[in-house]
Amino acid sequence: MKKIHYSKDIDALLIELSDSAIAYAEEDGKMILHYSEDDKLVLIEILDLAQFMATDEGGFKELVYS
Repeated sequence: MKKIHYSKDIDALLIELSDSAIAYAEEDGKMILHYSEDDKLVLIEILDLAQFMATDEGGFKELVYS
């Protein structure tokens, strides 16, 4: 993984997976997936992160890394 950045002013998490140029993007709910010309995933944007991570009980989902 190249870089992870949280933008507090727009409440978005950006996960950079590659240095490849972005050719197109697809929206998938609260995520925008950016792809290179050869269809490899380059960047993931998670919009409204606080809402994306919220649980029905008012807490936050636990992130699990493997």
